[in-house]
Amino acid sequence: MIKQRLYELLLIPLTIFVVLSFGAVPSAQALFVSPPKDPIPLIHQIFPQASNIAEKSGDVPFWTIKNNDEIIGYAFETNDINKIPAYSGEPVNMLVAIDPKGIYLGAKVLEHHEPIILAGIPESKLYKFVDQYPGLNVSDRLKVGGNKTDNMIHIDGLSGATVTVMVMNVAITKSATKVARAIGIISASEEIKLPMATILPDVYQASDWQTLVGDGSIRKLYLNRKTIDDAFVGTEVEHIEAALPAQKQDMFAEIYFAQVNLPNVGRNLLGDAEYNWLMQSLKPGEHAIALLGNGYSYKGSGYVRGGIFDRIQVLQNDDAIAFRDLDHNRITDIYLPGTPRFNEMSLFIIREHHEFNPGTDWQLELLVRRQLGAMDSLFTSFKGDYHALDGYVYRPPVVLPEPELTLTQQVWQEKNIEVIALFILMAVLLATLFFQDLLVRHPTFLHNFRHGFLVVTVVFIGWSWGGQLSIVNVFTFLQAFMSDFSWDLFLLDPVIFILWGAAAVTILLWGRAVYCGWLCPFGALQELINVVARYIKIPQYDFPFAVHERLWAIKYLILLGLFGLSLDSLALAEQFAEIEPFKTTFLLKFDREWPFIIWALLLLLINVFTRKFFCRYLCPLGAALSTGNSLRLFDWLKRRPECGQPCKTCAKECEIQAIHPDGTINMRECHYCLDCQVTYFNEQKCPPLKKLARKKNKFKEQQIPAMEVA
Repeated sequence: MIKQRLYELLLIPLTIFVVLSFGAVPSAQALFVSPPKDPIPLIHQIFPQASNIAEKSGDVPFWTIKNNDEIIGYAFETNDINKIPAYSGEPVNMLVAIDPKGIYLGAKVLEHHEPIILAGIPESKLYKFVDQYPGLNVSDRLKVGGNKTDNMIHIDGLSGATVTVMVMNVAITKSATKVARAIGIISASEEIKLPMATILPDVYQASDWQTLVGDGSIRKLYLNRKTIDDAFVGTEVEHIEAALPAQKQDMFAEIYFAQVNLPNVGRNLLGDAEYNWLMQSLKPGEHAIALLGNGYSYKGSGYVRGGIFDRIQVLQNDDAIAFRDLDHNRITDIYLPGTPRFNEMSLFIIREHHEFNPGTDWQLELLVRRQLGAMDSLFTSFKGDYHALDGYVYRPPVVLPEPELTLTQQVWQEKNIEVIALFILMAVLLATLFFQDLLVRHPTFLHNFRHGFLVVTVVFIGWSWGGQLSIVNVFTFLQAFMSDFSWDLFLLDPVIFILWGAAAVTILLWGRAVYCGWLCPFGALQELINVVARYIKIPQYDFPFAVHERLWAIKYLILLGLFGLSLDSLALAEQFAEIEPFKTTFLLKFDREWPFIIWALLLLLINVFTRKFFCRYLCPLGAALSTGNSLRLFDWLKRRPECGQPCKTCAKECEIQAIHPDGTINMRECHYCLDCQVTYFNEQKCPPLKKLARKKNKFKEQQIPAMEVA
């Protein structure tokens, strides 16, 4: 009765806290809404002397700000130029302003979807982060936190939101670099591109069709009907317009294509008069290609209706070049000897703004469409490669700048000490678990080693490295998996990524137990506090097993509730996920609002009297990890037939009550402390071993000493 009354008193404030902290969802939810801000008032705020703000336009859109006729700066939105998903999977859109010399004048957050920040950090801190940019130059190499390196300017990060601010920094700097290059503030020579080739004007030799096709001056894209049918297999239009077996090898499309402002190609193909007309009509930086086709029309009908050739485009590097009717001219005749007859013959002009490089390989892409009903259709594409012969162009030697590390590579390089230390810890832990049968025979050493490992988990993994996994990580992963999944988001935090990898591996071999018992900083902190409490003789209380096993269900109900909320709103789920005290304890180190601090301290206080109360009954992360227990490949914890009936020593000694009265170990609840295995091999504590030892001693006592007979 005393135990039951104590728990009632402990659970009353717990329940009140949950209701008060997480019950007022509508008002709390408002904190997570970041409505898009109008950038124009913010531009006026940064440029109070502005008299005119020109509309943003161009491939790299930005505003030009003037005071009368003088340009005083430029402004742009990062989402217009360089969208990079942040922690939530959505980009943070920011307004950035620079002066004509490339000096940052201001940066403002326009819109974000980062609930994990606002759940524990005031939104003002996010705004203060971008306040560090004014006065810096777009040519500066900026780095968020980390170790000091040469030629880098370090800006302060934001504790608890490292991934977000690193992504924001990359979005600002890369967008600013593109704008500065577009304006001409900094040179574009650092871009990793092949230098612009020069067409050699005097390369010409009279030739015929077969020769130019044979040496690759003219290329061919040939498709039969079988190729087209195979491309649509498994789609809704698989059987629409499909060829009969006897028609499979029939020609579907035959397109010859060539770069005709190359003299040896154009003069032979078009004749001198047409070639000279073409070259006179081309503006500087423009190029021309010829398409000659039979079968499926590469023109289609889009250019008639809307002036767009919607069946072809030219691909070079990362650019896709489409054509309109103004880019097109018909070819009336081909003067090259041996030329086949074609139903369609066209010239297409590649305009200057595409920055087409005649010395870089390109592809002709043909889109083939099949109609699905009156309005819908499906299409697939086929490509043909083109390479200008070395004798036709001069290609300057390529001087590649030192490759810039990706954001992920930078993070892992900066965290190399933590990564190496964490891998060493994982290796030590795996060795401990693999050789557990040997170590448990030395109880004093094992207990000291385990307590030391837990101290490392709390101090380094938890407080120093911020390596506390959360149920929010699970929801973020699931949401990313159901949308456009990318590993980049998860690789941005090496410690968390390695811990999740370790959790996945140990779940396969040992189940949930290893992470919760050895690698969870909050679980380790609870256990160490409880060890001290037991050492100073603070009374310990446990529920009767019948009540205890029913309370296990609470954490699974919490998990289901949070999962359901995450399907509707990750921000709302994260608000309720504050039932985990992890962020308060380790990421923010108790530097936050008082209700969260009280909640974390209350759980630690309860833990003084009952080991790992939160882990056993409330932790949604533990519940999520335990769902993978069925994947466990091995049973490493040894049991005897006498365990549970009649022997109950291990069940009584298990400090988190993971052993049932019948002696079976519930691996969904076990934290792998190995105490039961210490008892299993201890002849002084394990009743079956003690009984066996007594039998051996009795047998020795009953033995008659051997007598030597002379």
